[in-house]
Amino acid sequence: MTNRYRSDIRESDITALADRVSRDTYQKYLRRIRLQKVRAFQDREVSFDFPVTAIVGPNGAGKTTILGAAGLIYKKVPPRRFFAKSGKYDASMQDWRIEYDVTDRSLQRSSTQRTASFRKAKWNRDSLDRDVVIFGVTRTVPASERKELVKALGSKFTAAHEEELSGAVASAAEWVLGKAMTGFSRLSVDNAGKVTLLSASTPGGNYSEFHFGAGEASIIKMIAGIEAASDHSLILIEEIENGLHPVATRRMVEYLLDAAKRKSAQVIFTTHSNEALDPLPDRAIWATYAGEVLQGRLDVRALRTMTGQVDAALAVYVEDSFAEKMVATAFRAQGIRLDGIQIHAMGGEGNARAVNKQRNLDPASTFPSICVLDGDQAHHRSDDDAIYILPGSGAPDSYVFDWIHQNLNSNAARLTAALGVPLARQAEVVDTLNRRKNTNQDRHIIFAQIGEDLGMLPEEYVKQAFLNEWANTDPAAVQFIDDLRPVLTRTELAE
Repeated sequence: MTNRYRSDIRESDITALADRVSRDTYQKYLRRIRLQKVRAFQDREVSFDFPVTAIVGPNGAGKTTILGAAGLIYKKVPPRRFFAKSGKYDASMQDWRIEYDVTDRSLQRSSTQRTASFRKAKWNRDSLDRDVVIFGVTRTVPASERKELVKALGSKFTAAHEEELSGAVASAAEWVLGKAMTGFSRLSVDNAGKVTLLSASTPGGNYSEFHFGAGEASIIKMIAGIEAASDHSLILIEEIENGLHPVATRRMVEYLLDAAKRKSAQVIFTTHSNEALDPLPDRAIWATYAGEVLQGRLDVRALRTMTGQVDAALAVYVEDSFAEKMVATAFRAQGIRLDGIQIHAMGGEGNARAVNKQRNLDPASTFPSICVLDGDQAHHRSDDDAIYILPGSGAPDSYVFDWIHQNLNSNAARLTAALGVPLARQAEVVDTLNRRKNTNQDRHIIFAQIGEDLGMLPEEYVKQAFLNEWANTDPAAVQFIDDLRPVLTRTELAE
């Protein structure tokens, strides 16, 4: 996780959550769904290999379809919640079908297959019992615009019941929102307690939810709902980032990870936000676009390029974030304009190749794409498929480090200056590289280690210094651009 946001959730907890799914020890768990036919999806499968799953994609890509399909097999989710039918105007729902692999240890067989299908005029489901909690996009509608709160307006309103936030809810909300929750309460607007209004009693005065920020009220109510849910629940959240600052979005996902650990809960949420993906492992992220699904860390910017929502002269799909930096640095060093190029890390060679192929076969694509893979994928090199290979025979970060280390006699002074280290410490830089060459066990973290050794230099800063030196001194960098020059010339990005 060194290449990403550093979560406050321990790596050991992430590993334990993933292991629990692989060992199938949950009482209730949705393992996978097969979208045989539903909206834009035909014969597509989504597996839930981690108990907190993000569905990412541009507008209209099918995120809510997957979310609704996940909940449809459970009795507490009415089909109309996600798949409403309006008479003859929704005839396209005919023959929709979703298949499920589920764990439910209350059954005679804990592992089972179920089906939901739309025949004639209604859904037919082999539905299961499970507590399902849904938070839709309407949760961020301001209190003043919600009809059920009209009776709470005016000076004569008195709540039917007042209850302070529980300790668990208050502490979690404090963590996500970064503010004290002392004095916060829930007011029952109706006698049954089904409609509630938040209130706060603070040294600065008392105020109700009518004066809360929409995101603040949404977070408190979501946390309260999750804490009140029974263990082994399924929690579905639409557009988790709605109304939230990026930091609060990350912290909300971290809270969900903690809830998954404490309550054996399964969470599925949709998002347009890269920040919501930061605390999650790659296996916890599914991207959807144009009827396709891909597992892995695809950011929203890449998906917009894939669907033509971002204009460019050329799209370049690579395996990971280091390869993304490496390609961009090589382009800059050889004078290639980057203003017309979109470079995207795709979370693996399979995703990069699949998306590149789909884009170049799509007659609606307004600009071409190429795929640039790591050195160990040289067997995929193909002019016909627009697949090219980075220098080296393995991981690109390993190649760049080794190139710099092998040429320290000529580049040590330049590298020292590029790192922002005084030239008087050049020998220390050389010693650090020599030591890390021998002691590092994972080249993916070597730049972070070098930064720590030289005085806590930021990892990304160290990477860029190494890449700049590589791109300006390695003949293989020039050859790499020469291999791409026919494509760049055709797209008018190079002479």
